[in-house]
Amino acid sequence: MSEPLFRDPEAPVADRVVDLLSRMTLTEKVGQVNQRMYGWDAYERTPSGHRLTDAFRAEVAVCEGMGALYGLQRADPWSGVTAETGIGAGDGARVSDAVQRYVVENTRLGIPVLLVEEMPHGLQALDGTLLPVNLAVGATWDPELYEEAAALAAAELRARGGHVALVSALDLVRDPRWGRAEECFGEDPYLAARFTEALVRGVQGPAGDRIGPDRAAVVLKHFAGQGATVGGRNSAATELGARELHEIHLVAALAGVRAGAAGVMAAYNEFDGVPCAASRHLLTEVLRERWGFGGLVMADGLAIDRLVRMAGDPVAAGAMALRAGTDLSLWDDCYPRLAEAVRRGLVDESALDTAAGRVLALKFRLGLFENSYTTARPPAPGCLERLSERIARESVTLLEHDGATLPLAGRRIGTVAVIGPNADSVPQQIGDYTAPQRPGTGSSVLAGIRAAAPEGTTVTYAPGCGLVGGDRSGLPGAVALAADADVAVLVLGGSSARGSGTRFDANGAAVVAAGNPVEMTCGEGVDLAELGLPEGQSALLEAVAATGTPVVVVLVQGRPHALPDLTGTAAAVLSAWYPGPWGGRAVADVLFGAAGPQGRLPVSVPRSAAQLPVFYNGKDHGYRGYVDQPATARHPFGHGLTYTTVEYGDPRLSEASLAADRLDGPEPPTCTVRVTNTGGRAVSETVQLYVRRVLGGSSWPRVRELRGFVRVDLAPGESTDVTFPLDARTLASLTYAGEWAVEPGEFAIGTGPSSHRTQEAGLTVTAGAHGDSGTGGSAR
Repeated sequence: MSEPLFRDPEAPVADRVVDLLSRMTLTEKVGQVNQRMYGWDAYERTPSGHRLTDAFRAEVAVCEGMGALYGLQRADPWSGVTAETGIGAGDGARVSDAVQRYVVENTRLGIPVLLVEEMPHGLQALDGTLLPVNLAVGATWDPELYEEAAALAAAELRARGGHVALVSALDLVRDPRWGRAEECFGEDPYLAARFTEALVRGVQGPAGDRIGPDRAAVVLKHFAGQGATVGGRNSAATELGARELHEIHLVAALAGVRAGAAGVMAAYNEFDGVPCAASRHLLTEVLRERWGFGGLVMADGLAIDRLVRMAGDPVAAGAMALRAGTDLSLWDDCYPRLAEAVRRGLVDESALDTAAGRVLALKFRLGLFENSYTTARPPAPGCLERLSERIARESVTLLEHDGATLPLAGRRIGTVAVIGPNADSVPQQIGDYTAPQRPGTGSSVLAGIRAAAPEGTTVTYAPGCGLVGGDRSGLPGAVALAADADVAVLVLGGSSARGSGTRFDANGAAVVAAGNPVEMTCGEGVDLAELGLPEGQSALLEAVAATGTPVVVVLVQGRPHALPDLTGTAAAVLSAWYPGPWGGRAVADVLFGAAGPQGRLPVSVPRSAAQLPVFYNGKDHGYRGYVDQPATARHPFGHGLTYTTVEYGDPRLSEASLAADRLDGPEPPTCTVRVTNTGGRAVSETVQLYVRRVLGGSSWPRVRELRGFVRVDLAPGESTDVTFPLDARTLASLTYAGEWAVEPGEFAIGTGPSSHRTQEAGLTVTAGAHGDSGTGGSAR
């Protein structure tokens, strides 16, 4: 008897899906769209190893199969999984294969299960190699470096038996009060789009129908607009018009779809009154019909259960999400009842076929029917760790500098006083969504400085104050150390470290209310009304600066804190973001000059929370500012100083006027700028291109928009010309009809080292050769 078509690896994926669906019962189809179980409940650790639980076996039996299993290897305080109870690297593949074997061998059709894991900045599992958080990745302005790291992280996931990586990429920091700011690449859609493309290429490998055994499918989080919730409140409403949604919040998603992302996750927030998981407009009309997306849509954790309030009961809520275009659930009680929804006539079985077909298609693309068990080998030891440290090093951003204090290696220093609540804590520099780290993993800033300090240099340490609150009992000791030192390195900021006392919502978000003793100031569920440093940290900074010892402030943070004017208070201010486990070494390298500061701000730094929003690319209405403080950022998007000086020439355009249809040609016009290192140290400079609409167009223009960036390495005295193409993608805007196109008008093309330090040249774009309104060239 011949094998069924769905077992033929040479057959097209679409044909295999149709054949398999034709053989499935209604119950089996419902099983494929369900991801009901928490993965850590599927096993238990025994003295002889790990064994599958009765709860897991029962879950497989309920729907005669399992679509996906979330978080088999997840470990953190919410899951309750520890190093003593969880799955380490040595057991990952074996336990994953045991899960897969049971599903394949104990179901009628032997359909494998998708093993889904969090990979927000490295695999969230015991022994998973951590990267700096996305906000630090964005500060590198180096998508190619991130692509390399993402590929190795995916290989690590596959070597432990995982198949699908959940990665935040689509949210933007439009309000830094939001606790999940650390998960974003920044505030700008163009920058986020370039990193999202790099993420998809790195995780999934070359575009095509198949995803290799050493790569993973990526599900991009979160679709859409979650970074624009009212008041920076997690999971709240978004008050966005269609233009703002498409111009800002959908750009990275469109880039990810075009790069071939396997899936997207529907966000918690609602848009125009409809939660994303129930939005047919977003999930079907935009994502599938307009963009042509063929992958799967996964709901966020328990998001479908929230629809009960609208739909009236769990069965109707599941039908609502399925009709809208949500294919795969996550932990909810609604999708297990979809068979009842079909029988009640609330949703057609054809809609269930479509959703189940997308889940099955991904399983075929991953080759799970031919190779159900783990074959990938982990990356070579240390490779991902070295990339993690390199990302951390490139992300360190020098915000202020007196031009003399740094690098420390260039000065005679007998004693360095390292002070602050973030100076000696690896957990406080690795961000949210992290597994417990093995003892000895990583390097704190204090440890990095001690290792990097020249022989004969004394390094002293005092925490000075707590991370939160206003306790000043540690100030006298810290001040005494600073007074006796040649320089004081003050390590301040925040923390997303989840301690044993942290309480959690049902979906895993932290519950940290006013007065809660948990020292967690950032992360999912930890939104702030005020963005300044806590009272104790501010007092510590003031007291240490009063000693007269030069002060270098290092901010370890998951969001941009609002900073006062530190001129005369601090000799230098650096942001290290959450630099990952080995970030302490990276910070020390920059402080002592083994590496120059290369980071550029992926997000504007506000003066206070009262002036928000402060993102650089708002609408250009010529607002002058508040009476009591400027409306501008303390440090603008794209800003970052170096240890040398760099001069920019005027931008030179190859043409000052042209027809719009010329932008689609093989040789579009260009903008060239000469960049010169006028200082005495080598530099890695990020040259930025901005476009500003001066006249014309069908919508009101923005102040300026990032449309290109290039990294150049320059020796002292060296010059180079940097050339940017001015093609359709560079100059296009969202038309009144909702399409990206180049509209005739006058543009200012600016180049420079940041969004607020550009020099501009004028460009006139006229109608196309046939008198149309422009070209439909894509902007993204």
